[in-house]
Amino acid sequence: MFFRRAVTLLRNSGHDVLCTSRHYREAVELARIKKLDLTIVGSHGGADRYDKLRESAIRTFELAEVVKRFGPDVAATFSSPEGARVAFGLGIRHIGFNDSPHAEAVARLTIPLTKKLLCPWIIPYSAWSGYGIAKKNITRYRALDPAAWLKHDETPEVEQEENSILLRLEESKASYMVDRKRGTAKMIDEFVTELWQSAKIVLLCRYQDQIAEAEARYGSKVHVLKDVVDGTTLVKSSQLFIGAGGTMTAEAALLGKPTISVVPLQFYVEKYLLKSGLVKKTVNSKSLVKLVKKMISDEHYRHLQKKRAARILAWMEDPTDRIVSTLRL
Repeated sequence: MFFRRAVTLLRNSGHDVLCTSRHYREAVELARIKKLDLTIVGSHGGADRYDKLRESAIRTFELAEVVKRFGPDVAATFSSPEGARVAFGLGIRHIGFNDSPHAEAVARLTIPLTKKLLCPWIIPYSAWSGYGIAKKNITRYRALDPAAWLKHDETPEVEQEENSILLRLEESKASYMVDRKRGTAKMIDEFVTELWQSAKIVLLCRYQDQIAEAEARYGSKVHVLKDVVDGTTLVKSSQLFIGAGGTMTAEAALLGKPTISVVPLQFYVEKYLLKSGLVKKTVNSKSLVKLVKKMISDEHYRHLQKKRAARILAWMEDPTDRIVSTLRL
C-alpha cells in the first residue's frame, strides 16, 4: 500500500524495480488484489523468539541471493531487518521508512544500517537518536503514511451498513506486543457480549490462527472475515472503526470514519490522531461500549469527522513524492 504508487512512478520513468516480501498472509494477498508483483522470500517467524530468529536468518540468506542477482543501486525498506542487513552486507545504499520507534526490536536491527531514514513529521528526531542515526540523516515528511494511498484513492464509495462496526485485532505476534502482559482480549469479549445483538460486528484478523480463535470464541455473534480484503473499501462500508493497531486506525481516521483506538500502548502517530480529534481512545469495555453507542447515533459528529479528516488529509503532503525523490538521489 505504501510503496505501490512509487513503484509505478519509478518503473514508468525507466527504473528497474524489484519488489520483495516475506510470506505473510495479508501482504501477499493484498499485493495480489492491488496487482503488485512480489518476489516472495522467506516467512514470518510468528510469536516465538527462536522462530523469529531462525526465519530471519533463513530469509537474510535467501534475500542475499536474490538481491545479489538483481544488483540494485539502492534498497528501500519499511524497516526490514533482513533488507537492511543484506543491503549493508552487499554495500548497497539503504533508505529506510519507519513510523514506529516504539517497535524497538525492529528499530535496533535496522536504524544503524540505514543511510537515510524517512518518517512522519510528528516523530521527534530524539525518538531515533538512541538507535544510532544522526539527525542529518533523518528526513521528515508532513504526512501520516496512509496519505500515500489515500491521496490517490481509487476505491469506489460504498453504501454504509447501519450499525456496522469494523474491529481490527492487534498484531499479537509483533515483538513489541509479544512481551506485553495486557492485551485487548478481555475488553473485546465484554464489548461483543454487550453489543452483538444490536450491531453487526465485523472482525478483521491478522493471522490464520487468530481467525480460528475468533470463530471459536464468538461463534455467530460476530462476522469473522476469512479472506484478505481491500481495507480502504472495508472501512468505507462500516459505520465505525475500532483499531487495536496503528496503520489501519490512521487510515480510518483520515477517511473521516468515527474511529476508536483500543491498542494497549502509546505511540506518536496515535498521540497526533488523538490531539487532532480524529480518534478517541479507551482501554476498558464499559467506556468502549458507551463511546460506540454515542458515535453511531450522533449524525452531527459523523459529519464533522468527515470534514475534519478531509481538511487534514488535504493539508498533508504525499509521502510518495519523498520516496521517489530520495531514491533518485
